[in-house]
Amino acid sequence: MPTDLPALAPDTLVVSAGRPAREHDAPVNAPLVLSSTFHGTREPQPADRLYGRMSNPSWDPFEQALGELEGSALPALVFGSGLAAAAAALSLVPDGGVVIMPRHAYAGSVALAAQEASRGRFALRMVDIADTQEVLGELDAVHGTHGSRFMLWLESPTNPMLEVAESDVLCAAAQARGGLVVADNTFNTPLVCRPLEVGVDVVLHSVTKYLAGHSDVVLGALVTADQDLRSQLHTHRTLHGAIAGPFEVWLALRGLRTLALRLERSQANAMILAERLVRHPAVSCVRFPGLPQDPGHERARAQLAGFGAIVSIELAGGMAAADALVDAVRLWLPATSLGGVESLIERRRRQSGEPASVPESLVRLAVGIENVEDLWADLERALGAT
Repeated sequence: MPTDLPALAPDTLVVSAGRPAREHDAPVNAPLVLSSTFHGTREPQPADRLYGRMSNPSWDPFEQALGELEGSALPALVFGSGLAAAAAALSLVPDGGVVIMPRHAYAGSVALAAQEASRGRFALRMVDIADTQEVLGELDAVHGTHGSRFMLWLESPTNPMLEVAESDVLCAAAQARGGLVVADNTFNTPLVCRPLEVGVDVVLHSVTKYLAGHSDVVLGALVTADQDLRSQLHTHRTLHGAIAGPFEVWLALRGLRTLALRLERSQANAMILAERLVRHPAVSCVRFPGLPQDPGHERARAQLAGFGAIVSIELAGGMAAADALVDAVRLWLPATSLGGVESLIERRRRQSGEPASVPESLVRLAVGIENVEDLWADLERALGAT
């Protein structure tokens, strides 16, 4: 990147960051490097590549771009999956410490934390992350018994209930008590929210979702502005072998180039669909922070640069109606995931990892970039069949 350019907007950075140097006949796009081994002609230095488990030239452009997008002066760290990134983040919790996590969050992160807690590595406390007083009370209690040996895990909006936390208040409170804060920014992307700006220590992404954006890779990433934390996370990645393939990261960088356009269209579609779903008699509840009547609307409007592209609905006819809806759609794809160009639909409690507090009739809509009238026509017809 030329150093004489003014600060660039995030929707420009997704296109411009991580490009090769501007040299005569240099490629415009970062090349794919398929090598497990790198020349070493002298005593190894800390910055040397040495071996593909430590570093790869095909990781560098993506890591640089994501770091810039999140507002860090340090490159991101890419991992083989979002859960591998979550495992690395949890490795920062001191033995015998505490993890405070939303009761509604990515099921894989919750399951991993619960497994670690069952082995006695740390204690796990689940909270309603949208209830600021409850979380502050838990922070006080944990600080009183464990001092600074704790981690607050933020996810806002939550998956799949779309609760919105007072992230800045909670982050400040956790850090005032000496704890670490991790924020899963998968739903938002850096175009909607940059958690490092409110003091979060580590930002987590399932790159599989919006960043890569085409449902064809499984990747994760972590971003921090703290060099010591980055070094710890890099060491964890190297020793645990939680690395990404160069081709997958190359695909993710290619997907990142269109993130702004994809997200803009998906968010616009989600807003239109949410407004129509509220009025449909077969739908008893619509959860979407973009709706003025949503409990998280004012917080989302104050903290986020958009309302996301996930809409969760509850069906008036209960679980049977929810299953019937998923069976009846023809354009929407019944599948687990989100963030791709295609629109996905799923009754979340079909997943064994979802807590009982998620209603049986809740259907998560991961809105894609199709024509919104086609999406609505398919939904409306399927809702009529329920």
